[in-house]
Amino acid sequence: MGGSLTYDLTLAGLSVGGAAALTGIGLVVTHRATGVLNFAHGAIAMVCAYLLRQFTVEWGWPLSLGAAVTLLLVAPAIGVVLERFVFRHLSVPGGDPVRTLVASLGVFVLLVGGAALVWGTGARADAPTLVSADPWEQLGVAVALALGVGGVTRWTRFGTQLRAVVDDRSLAVLGGIDADRVAAAGWAFGSFTAGLTGVLLAPYVRLDPYGMPLLVMEVMAVAVAARMRSLPVAVVVALGLGVAQSQLTRLHPAGRAEPLLQAVGANLFVVALLVAALVLPGIGDRDALPRTVTARVATPPGAWIVAVVLFLLPLGLAGSDLHTSVQVPALGVVLLSLVVVTGRGGQISLGQAAYAGLGALFTALLAAGRFPGLPRLPELAALAVAVVLVAPLGVLTGWPAIGRHGLSLALATFAVGVGVSRFVFAQPYATSGLSLDRPTGFDDDRAYYVLELGLLTAALLATGALRRGRTGRALAAMRDHESGASAAGVRVPSLKLTAFVAGAALAALGGAMLGMGLRAFDATAYDPVRGLLWFAAVVVLGADSALGAMAAAALLVGLDAGARGGMAAALIGVLAVFIGRFPGGPYEALRTATSRLRPRRPVTPTPLGARARRRLRSVETASADGPSADAPPGVGDRPGPDGPTRAGRGTEDGTPGRDATSRRPSTPHTPAVPTPGSLIARRIRVAYGGFHALDGVDLEVRPGWVTAVVGPNGAGKSTLFHCLAGTLRPSHGRVLFGERDITRLTAHARTRLGIARTFQQLAVFPSLTVAENVQVGAEQGRIADPAAAERALRLFGLDGPVRARRTAGLPTGTLRRVELARALAGSPHVLLLDEPAAGLDTAEVTALARVLRALAADGTALLVVEHDLDLVADLADVVHVMTAGRVVTSGPADHVLQGGHG
Repeated sequence: MGGSLTYDLTLAGLSVGGAAALTGIGLVVTHRATGVLNFAHGAIAMVCAYLLRQFTVEWGWPLSLGAAVTLLLVAPAIGVVLERFVFRHLSVPGGDPVRTLVASLGVFVLLVGGAALVWGTGARADAPTLVSADPWEQLGVAVALALGVGGVTRWTRFGTQLRAVVDDRSLAVLGGIDADRVAAAGWAFGSFTAGLTGVLLAPYVRLDPYGMPLLVMEVMAVAVAARMRSLPVAVVVALGLGVAQSQLTRLHPAGRAEPLLQAVGANLFVVALLVAALVLPGIGDRDALPRTVTARVATPPGAWIVAVVLFLLPLGLAGSDLHTSVQVPALGVVLLSLVVVTGRGGQISLGQAAYAGLGALFTALLAAGRFPGLPRLPELAALAVAVVLVAPLGVLTGWPAIGRHGLSLALATFAVGVGVSRFVFAQPYATSGLSLDRPTGFDDDRAYYVLELGLLTAALLATGALRRGRTGRALAAMRDHESGASAAGVRVPSLKLTAFVAGAALAALGGAMLGMGLRAFDATAYDPVRGLLWFAAVVVLGADSALGAMAAAALLVGLDAGARGGMAAALIGVLAVFIGRFPGGPYEALRTATSRLRPRRPVTPTPLGARARRRLRSVETASADGPSADAPPGVGDRPGPDGPTRAGRGTEDGTPGRDATSRRPSTPHTPAVPTPGSLIARRIRVAYGGFHALDGVDLEVRPGWVTAVVGPNGAGKSTLFHCLAGTLRPSHGRVLFGERDITRLTAHARTRLGIARTFQQLAVFPSLTVAENVQVGAEQGRIADPAAAERALRLFGLDGPVRARRTAGLPTGTLRRVELARALAGSPHVLLLDEPAAGLDTAEVTALARVLRALAADGTALLVVEHDLDLVADLADVVHVMTAGRVVTSGPADHVLQGGHG
């Protein structure tokens, strides 16, 4: 009997695993062909299941014809349309992969909302059965599909092209491969597998616009476990989880462990998603959101006055209109939590619905006296205590955010949201028999609405406080450029936790308000799918705009109350799809459309302009034949390291710079006894696999000296720089600051010790002004000196009108000065400069050299990693030449560079 039961459960598990394997195959193929983690996979499955039901049940088509049209025509067509009109322009080399996340969430929300509009929100139990419940048939479909895909990718020309596109899309295009065709085929196949998954699952699960997409997204764990690449691993994991989930149904432990084990047994794929998202290495490491998405849009004059008037209008309503309006302020507070986490902190959070639900649940439990260890509390006190209890739980999503970005963070936060929904909200022991009354004196809708307005105002003030002052600038810096913020001394890990904890508190407050407005704890109001809708709505209407959050709340509640369910989701989905194409939002899309419609008139130059154009052309023609006799001396010259320095290099009055040998040592300096204030590398080794990027490097950066590191590309200069700056930990060796070992210290901790750095690729904060950029360095650096920012601004000539301009769009030379001023505003002992002359013209390099010499003369230790040997020869006291991860020569600049090294 036991063997028969085990066999039957195994077969049932193989059936479930087969359906999960289909999802994994589709996700892996789509990701391998396009680089997109398709969050809309489950929504496509749901739409195809509805279409097959429409064809066969509603219209009476034969099952074979309906299945052929659904799976062979409609499903692939959905994929081709999505690739052509939504995702193709996002696949350009260097594009931000997280924009694809926003776009795929938009498609998900659009399809869910569209299905709710067309077919309603109720569950359907009459979906046709395409493949019988025989586990062997379903398993056979999954295995045959996996073998077919594996054969195509390994042994066909298309498979070779697919692998080439995956490895390097731009190189594949140069090799003559039609990458768009390959991507379209990948999307078509991925949508086909999604449709097949939907029609196979529909007879056995709840077919509704929300349930099936979420179910399919839960089994995304198999694709994540396969690292989005290996089809065999995806199939094996899916089958293993399916069998294990079936076998766990045999366990019936007694005591308090029973509900938990039963929940695990029923939701093993959710457990796998949590493990895959939180434990396994992340997928993708790009920043959270495109900066144009999170950048603050200027609020139109008078907009807040209009908003206040509109939010006061419901006080004059009555009946169902007033009862519906009660939901708007509550949802507004929930959406403000996303403004804090996403708009302010730049972090993706797809699990805010979980914290909103926990706020409502904890409030209900506290008010009913059922919360363990706490007495029964009045409703208003229960609300306050619930917020305090939920806030620390923000660490559940904040902790993964410390080491994860982009798609990896999206998966982690979504997994936490789904886990809370399945293991808390869906369990009868936690939610059965709960009611949620309103506070005493606020039972009436109008009185309760007044209370909500008061709480909303408090939430708005708290959100606004996170924009201003030191914390606001630090959050903006982290959002705009996380590495730059860390280099400026911002404690990025703790700041991320702060953002998520504050977001959890606001979400809990809004969720409890929402539950009190409905007078019940309704788990479906905090479904993870709603969390995706809320995230999309906030991003669409202004991630960093409190006014946008208010508008989103009114839109979501108003459309669903005044129209058929799903209208709000469909509209938000359309707008979110546009966000993928127009990161600046609907306003950018509107501007682009109007500019294309505006007739273009030819530009006719004025007579003066025509003469100037002719003059310039004559000059270009003359210069093409060679330098003119009257050309100014030095124009066009680019002397090498053995020749004269670059034109304009030297002192301010045009005389030659300091004597190249006046302060330089006569012999190479090797670190022996640590000098106070020196930054020292001792026997540093860094290996990647079998390749040694650094192989026993010794270096000392001494106070009052300019130390330069030169060498060819791949010599290890950048790796050494990162080891000194704290962004890379060496596998062997030590980094010392004076006599203190700082090898294990993070970048921001080193900044607070007095080790500042700049970046080869500019690291400024575009949403902040020039003065605010520099102020971040002054506030987060070694010494919190309010006057340091002003001194740095004056030193680099940034104390004029430019100080009030945002850095977005400023010239490269100005941005270099901003970055240097920010580094110096923290009063560092050591300044590490990575390609400081990149993008600067001759005059700017001359001014830079003058400032750096003055800093060295003032006792600052400077390290310069630079390809411009003119600058090195003019500036450095000692030069280290690196090749193949080793320092091969060290000594005075004139001796080393004239010897032909570097």
